Parts: sequence; structure tokens; C-alpha cells
Amino acid sequence: MRIARRPVAGESITLLKTQDNTMSQDSAAPQVEEAFPLSTLRHSVAHLMASAVSNLYPGVKFGFGPSIEHGFYYDFDFPESVGQLDKKDLKRIEKEMRRLAKKTPEMVLTSMTRDEAKAKLSAQNQDLKVEAVDLIPEDEEITFWSHGEWGDLCEGPHIDRLDRPFAFKLLNLAGAYWRGDEKRQMLQRIYGTAFWTQEELDAHLEWLEEVKLRDHRRIGTEMDLFSTHANAGAGFVFWHPNLAQVRLEIERFWWDEHTRRGYAPVYTPHVSREDLFSVSGHLENYGDMMYAPMEIDGHDFRVKPMNCPGHILVYQNRGRSYRELPLRWAELGTVYRYERSGVLHGMLRVRGFTQDDAHVFCTPEQLEDELAKVLELIDFMLKTFGFEYTAYLATRPAEKTIGEAESWTKATAALEGAAKRLGMELELDEGGGAFYGPKIDFKVRDAIGREWQNSTVQCDFNLPERFDLTYTGEDGKAHRPIMLHRAVLGSLERFIGGLIEHYGGRFPLWLAPVQVAMIPIREEHAAYCQGLADRLQAEGFRVECRDASSHMNKRIKEAQKLQVPYMLIAGEREAEEGTVAMRRRGTREQDEVAFEEFLVMLRAKRASRELDI
Repeated sequence: MRIARRPVAGESITLLKTQDNTMSQDSAAPQVEEAFPLSTLRHSVAHLMASAVSNLYPGVKFGFGPSIEHGFYYDFDFPESVGQLDKKDLKRIEKEMRRLAKKTPEMVLTSMTRDEAKAKLSAQNQDLKVEAVDLIPEDEEITFWSHGEWGDLCEGPHIDRLDRPFAFKLLNLAGAYWRGDEKRQMLQRIYGTAFWTQEELDAHLEWLEEVKLRDHRRIGTEMDLFSTHANAGAGFVFWHPNLAQVRLEIERFWWDEHTRRGYAPVYTPHVSREDLFSVSGHLENYGDMMYAPMEIDGHDFRVKPMNCPGHILVYQNRGRSYRELPLRWAELGTVYRYERSGVLHGMLRVRGFTQDDAHVFCTPEQLEDELAKVLELIDFMLKTFGFEYTAYLATRPAEKTIGEAESWTKATAALEGAAKRLGMELELDEGGGAFYGPKIDFKVRDAIGREWQNSTVQCDFNLPERFDLTYTGEDGKAHRPIMLHRAVLGSLERFIGGLIEHYGGRFPLWLAPVQVAMIPIREEHAAYCQGLADRLQAEGFRVECRDASSHMNKRIKEAQKLQVPYMLIAGEREAEEGTVAMRRRGTREQDEVAFEEFLVMLRAKRASRELDI
């Protein structure tokens, strides 16, 4: 097992950007890329954009302008006379950026006292930046970065000159509340990206087009998968029959694998007394994400943000013995958390979602065995869906943790030992553990290289302590169990939304909403096709028999739009011979096959959960 250290935030590292958007070391690469990481270039281009906006729109006020994963953004408060920018304005800003990069290329760093910085910004009528000064810790230096006459409150770092070779593109506009606070003013955010070469930029723009094509919201509308409704409230997903079929298939798979591994189902209420979440610490630590209380019989109740307190109550219902442990309890439990409206995003960021939750209560001696079983399950399920992943070992934070150092050491060693048993490589996320224990987090990579945070397994010393959980040991004394929190998929909404984008809507046979479309050539062939459809449905396949009254090409296009894996076309000859003309998704070719042979093949592909139809 290899454990590589994840870079610490703010650490200076020499990295180069390669064509596939990954970071690598290469002594033969241009020296500028060795001196400045890509994030530094992007932050500098964000400043260049802000200076261009300042020239073009006098009176504009500046928010924040950081580099982000795939580029940068800057938030602006424009005068009322400017109004909303559009795509044409981005072209104008780009032109001014190119002019300024040649005219005033040198980036200059200046230090000031706190009072000097506020006076400078107040004189410029930059009230947002004056407020930003107060966000800087007292012991940190106040710095400005400027080029030409334009400067910005910023800690940097930046490249030395803006006339170095690089390529950039302003991408789109969005709204953003100042400091993410819905009670503050709405700013206009401009997104962009930058690379050291035009070739890299072109490749990235092609990738962005692929991202648009795979957007689960677009595919969801096209394939009639899900919807959200303002009159029902933002952030709540309505599953249509097509996607509900996918979810049901995933749930069956999930329960089958958990039952096989010794998990028992539990079901817990959606609403509980507020006192429960006070004991668990959720009210204290997650209160801003919990919905307001409702009064029932004189007591305050809350909808649950997590399932773990309910599972603990089941454990506490009676005394427990070491002979019962480990206890593995699973629940597909729906929880509710408040997310700001600005971050809601289709199925990927919602306010009500179903976690594939499970908790394991075990003795310290059982810990490594139980962790190994969880890791094996996560590995198996993620690979079944076709995902590769990176696993991160998150260790004890430097501050504000509970539990003895010895417990942390043993739990961390158990996580490492469990991964070693499976030959699972771990990246080290030093200090990234939860306050209540170490964990392993999984990030999956989809078909176009994006990472998604889903699976996790966490050791918890906190809740057993808060709820005074015990079991009677072999010595007859009370002992504290260790509680494992684990989710394989994370949440069904986020996982399946990501799965739509991973597959681009082209679900493999075992998951496809409709697996087979029967298409009679004319109405007189409908009876034969319906008979075959009945055979398929009797074996549990999801099949549609297309109405023969419309044009056949229209019915084929409808099946293609729904990404149906197999279309079976039949006319007089096929009815006489017991065959079908089989057309696979994404092809125009048709193969004449005996229906019985097709059925055998279909059974095998479903049983194996084969990813390729």
C-alpha cells in the first residue's frame, strides 16, 4: 500500500500543466511554468480582467476574484447605469485585457498598514474592499497587487509580468451574493479560464462542450427523468418513472449486496424531538443547515439532517453484549438540509436527499476487520458502475478534536491496515479527519475526468460518548463501542445525477429505464411484437411496444432519444421465422437474430451488469 502526501494549502510546489489537464513534473518544460503554477496564472488573469472592467465601466466596485479548479472568476457591483452584462460585453472586456497586458504588464506588490489600506480603498469608493480588510486576521500583512494604475487588495501570489505567453477566455456570467449572504447585494460574476498555451485552452474549451452535452439537467429533460418545481420549493427532486426505474434497480443491487454482507435493515422517522439533535451535537454544529423547529404537543421537533441519531436510539433500546457485535445496520434514509438557493444545482446540490447510510457498532478488536469489509464493498460497487477512484486517508486535525491520542492512533492504523489487506492505495489527507475520528474518503473520476466526492467510511468516538453507548464485555464490565459511519454512494440524488453525466444518459442495459423497444413495421405485426414484449416483461425486463400507427422512423427516433439499448424491429418475415431485426443503441446496422438467442444474450448481460451493451 502506498500513502502519498496531499499538498497542504498554501504550500509552494513546482508543477506543470499537461495537455490532459493533470499536474506533472517535467524538467524540459518552459521555465515560466516551473516558476508559476497554473493557479497563479489564473489569479493574475482575474486581476487583468478586473482592471479591464475598471477601465470600461467607471464606478464599478470589486468583490473577490480567486482562481478556482478550472479557471477563475471575479465579482463586480456595477453602477445602475450599466445594467446586466451579456456575452457581447465579454468580448469587449477580452479586447481591453489584451491591450492592458501589453501596456502595463509588470505586477507590483505593495504592503500597507490596515489604516492606510482602508483610507486608500475608501478614497476609491470601494466599500466592499474596505469590508474585506476587516476579514484579514490582525497578524497578517495587508498587501496590494497592481499593474499600471490599477491595484487590488490581495495576498497573491501572481506571475511577474502579464505580457508572458498565455491564452485566456471569458466564459460566462452569473449572479452571486456578496460574501454568499442572501441578505446582501447581488453582484455580477464573470467566469473565465487561462492556460499557458492556446492548445491547452482549445482542448479545455472542447472539454467544456462535452460537459454541456453531459449536463444531467439537459439529459433529464430530454429523457424525461426528473424535474424540480418552484411551487413545491427549490432543491427537491421529483423522480419521473424513467429515472425511478434506475433508482429502483440501484436500490435492489444495494440491498442485495448489503444483505449478502450481513447488514440488517432499519427504518427511522423523518422527524424527531429537537433534544435528540442537541445531544448528538447536530444542533450545535449543523444548526444553520437544519430546518426551523415545528411544535408538536408542546415540544420542538426537527426534520432530520442525518440518520445516525436514529440508529443510536435503536442500539440504546436494550443492553448489548460483546457476543452481538458487530452490529451492521443499513437504511436508505431521506434527510433534509438547508442549502442556499445560489448553490442548488439540479440533482447534485439539493435540500432533501436519500443517503445510502449504514452504521457499524463494533469492539476495538473488530475494527480493522469491519473496515476491510466496508472498503471491499465500496470498491466492488464503484467498479460495478464503471468508476475509478482515489481514496484519501484523513488523519487527526491539529485542533478541536475529541478522543484520546491512543484511540486516534489505533483507528488510523486500522484504516491503513484494512486498506493494505485489499491492496488499496491511499493518498494522505493530513489533518483532514473529522473532529470525532479519522476516515477514508473516496473521489470517483467520471468518463471525462471530473472528480466527485461520494463514498466515505468514518471512525466515530464522539457519538458513542455523547449517548453513553456501552456493551457488556467478556469481563462482565461496560465498554464503549466504536461507531463506523459509512456511505457507499453518498446520496442517491447526487450519485445518480453524476451517473447520468458519467454515462451521458447511455445507461448500461441493467440500469436503462427502458431496456428494449419493440417496433412493429406495420399494424398487422403489432400482435407478434406484443407477444415478444410480454415474454420479456414476464422475465422482469423493462420493455415498450411502440404504437404501430405512427411512422416507423419516428418510433426509432423516439427510442434513440430515450437511449434504449436495444430496438427489435419485426415485420411479416420475422413473425413467420420467430426472429427480430436487432438494432443496438448508437448504430444504424440491424442484425437478424432468433428471438430466443436474443433473450439468452439479454439475460447474461443483465446478470453480469455488463457496462457495454
